[in-house]
Parts: sequence; structure tokens; C-alpha cells
Amino acid sequence: MKIAYFIKKSGLVADPAVRSFLERLAAAGPEVYDVAGGLQDGTDMLVAFGGDGTFLTASRIVCQAGIPILGINLGRMGFLSDGELGSVLEPLLEGRYTIEDREMLEVRVEGAGTPAIFPYALNEVAVRRSGAGTLGVGLTLDGAELPTYWCDGLLVSTSTGSTAYSLSVGGPICPPDVDVFIIAPIAPHNLNVRPLVVSRNAKIEMTATDSKNRSVLLSVDNKDYVLPAGARIKVGCAPFALRRVALGKSSFIDALRSKLFWGEDVRNPR
Repeated sequence: MKIAYFIKKSGLVADPAVRSFLERLAAAGPEVYDVAGGLQDGTDMLVAFGGDGTFLTASRIVCQAGIPILGINLGRMGFLSDGELGSVLEPLLEGRYTIEDREMLEVRVEGAGTPAIFPYALNEVAVRRSGAGTLGVGLTLDGAELPTYWCDGLLVSTSTGSTAYSLSVGGPICPPDVDVFIIAPIAPHNLNVRPLVVSRNAKIEMTATDSKNRSVLLSVDNKDYVLPAGARIKVGCAPFALRRVALGKSSFIDALRSKLFWGEDVRNPR
């Protein structure tokens, strides 16, 4: 078995607990290497050490190759990276885990002066204003034109991303195995717009139609790009899913309760 590992934060490279884990993993038989030197042929799994942001960065390395990714949480929230360093090694070596398929977004940008971007996102794609002033975002859904959104931005989220940026702008929570996308405005300057849930097969196009600035920001998960105002942003379902390693029995509802304090109320039994 060949296992790659990914560490984003430099301070974790020399962390005694992380080094001990990697040494014990290698001693148990698998070939272990740092993916910073490049993804090697025959890799069976990628282990990412950090929080959900690290998981998103690591997902760009392996998503197209179909290599499963295991997130070990050394960050804060741990929705994607929910493995615990002290309890991961044994089930990993014994094969006591499952592989979940998580839908991804594919984004294409059209327009003069647009930069090269990494076109896949696990959580969301968002177009946002780059300076002061409300942004007008035109939206078409399967060719049908919707009213312009006047807002700070507009995002398209997967069900996996429903507990990320989409949650913070008032989008609905969706279990990760639900095959839908969420379209949600960011700080809308309208009283009559709401988040919209659409099919994963929907073809979505966004255009920043009116901006006081000559550029807008495009966020693809945790990476930003500067686009010229007027660029067309096409979003749809990626031709592959991210393969996520889940250890033990994973419960989305338990995660909502323990990490987002779902239903936390003094009247509820603990």
C-alpha cells in the first residue's frame, strides 16, 4: 500500500504527534511519502493533516486521479477532516473504513483577460465584489434568465458545502449525499430574494453585470481569482466525485449537533 501525506501549515511538519504517526504508519508496512514532491503513480490514499481548509487544498491534488483522501483534524471545525490523530491508525491499517463519493462543481470562465483557474470545487464557487458598491449579478438557470441579484456576491454550493460559506449567508443545510446544488446571494440588497435549491444537473451561468469596479473576485473553494467585470462564469456538475475516507460510522446529524451546536437550548436534554 502506498500512502501520501499532505501538510499545509509549516508548524505541523515538525509536530511530534504528527511525526510519530507517520513513523508508526511506515513501520506497519505501507510506503509513506510527502506529496509536496509530487503525486506518485500507484498511490492508494492521501492523508491530510489540518482542518477543513487543508482538506480542500489537498482535494485539488487527488480529485481528478480518483485517489481517496482522509482528513485528520488538527484545526477547528473538522466537518471534512473528522479523523482524530490518536484513533486513526488502527482502523486505517485494518481497512475499517468506507469511501464516500462527494459531488464536485466544475467552473468555466469566459471573457477577455480571464486568468487560468483550477476548475473544480468541493464546497462552493462564488463571485464577489472587489471593492465598495453593490454588485449586480445576472443569473441564468438551464438557459432561463432570472432577475438580477443586487448583492455583495452570489455563490453556488454543493450539498457538502451547505455547512460552509452557504450556511453563513443563510442557505439551507443539506446532507452530503443529497444530489443538489444551492444558489445563494451574499448580503442581498433585495427583500424578495431567497436561496434556491436546484438539481445537480442544472447548468448555471453568472455574470457580474454592473460593478463600480473594473474587476470582481471569483472564489473556487478557498482560492481567489481576479476576473474582469462582465466575465461569464459557467458552473455545473464535475465529471467525477471526490472520494472521501470515512472512519467508523459517520453521522451528519451528530456532526451538526457537536460542531454547530444544532438545537442547543437550555430546555433540551443533554
